Amino acid sequence: QVQLVESGGRLVQTGDSLRLSCVGSGRAFSSSSMGWFRQAPGKEREFVAVISRYSGTSYYGESVKGRFTVSRDNAKNTVYLQMDSLKPEDTAAYYCAAGGVASANQKDYDYWGQGTQVTVSS
Repeated sequence: QVQLVESGGRLVQTGDSLRLSCVGSGRAFSSSSMGWFRQAPGKEREFVAVISRYSGTSYYGESVKGRFTVSRDNAKNTVYLQMDSLKPEDTAAYYCAAGGVASANQKDYDYWGQGTQVTVSS
């Protein structure tokens, strides 16, 4: 089992950068693909990024490609989401999730964090 805790969300301005962290507990962290999703009020949860469990290969949603970077430090049981050139439309609750495959489908993830709020002002 994996327990996940996100942090780093806050109010920022358009064009700012922000780094989110997700710390996992449990031995399964290093063998899990780690994804980031986000959900804005009134909208469905959206895939943001994922990093695979072994090769470190990463994939991104179209709306964040080129601006966000996902990375992981298995020694610290932590996955990061570096967000640059933030836009108001990036405002959402951001969730990390652990799963067996590097997928954009939230159904492929078994464990979820509680979320951290990112608000980008214009």
